[in-house]
Amino acid sequence: MSKKSNSKVLAGLERVGGFASAQELHLVLNRDSESIGLTTVYRALQSLVDEKAVDILRKEDGEAIFRLCGATHHHHLVCKSCGKTVEIEGGVIEKWAEQSGAENGFRDIGHTAEIFGICAAC
Repeated sequence: MSKKSNSKVLAGLERVGGFASAQELHLVLNRDSESIGLTTVYRALQSLVDEKAVDILRKEDGEAIFRLCGATHHHHLVCKSCGKTVEIEGGVIEKWAEQSGAENGFRDIGHTAEIFGICAAC
């Protein structure tokens, strides 16, 4: 993937300031005169997810949304009503994932966890 495309997508995510779908990001970039195709946005996002520069979150309806990644491994608490997202640490989840993997003969364990609820404002 081109570094130029990745840079454009990172800049777009910075402007958005939170989670955005590939389609939303594509609209923002093209509105701001960044000529970039939707397929290129998807490829750049996947590349940035692989590099751990961007977080990916799957909403309850299955849609993938993306945002700039925090510096440490974390999980998300997501409001089902307004979409507010909070990064949370998951010490218990980390231990559970490692233990579950080991008990079943797995190694090099990885995981993702998103917790959905309704925030206090909703």
